[in-house]
Amino acid sequence: MSNQYADQVFDALGEPVRRRILELLRDGPTPVTELARRLPVGRPAVSKHLRVLGDAGLVEYTSAGTRNLYVLAPGGLAAAQQWLVRTWDSVLAAYADEAAALANERRSRPVGQSSGHGQRQGRAS
Repeated sequence: MSNQYADQVFDALGEPVRRRILELLRDGPTPVTELARRLPVGRPAVSKHLRVLGDAGLVEYTSAGTRNLYVLAPGGLAAAQQWLVRTWDSVLAAYADEAAALANERRSRPVGQSSGHGQRQGRAS
């Protein structure tokens, strides 16, 4: 998955009302009117937020009579999850490289020589 798709998901998730919509949809298929009843914005705003979430692949809808039922899209958060895993893996790899370099530096010092870190300085009396 491209970073562009992950960017679109993160952009959609950047709005608190949209995140709340996703939380509400965890309970299952929900009509716009029910979402609007449980949110601090009106039905037209909820519809706009749902359109953004749909464009980002985070929600889907099915028509049931005269109303649309919205649900979480299977795999909708996959792009964000993959981006986070790649980023975290890079951070952990950099940390491991730095720790290994530090360990090699310590092993390569002559015995009895210290870097000066952690040594106590004695006071003259």
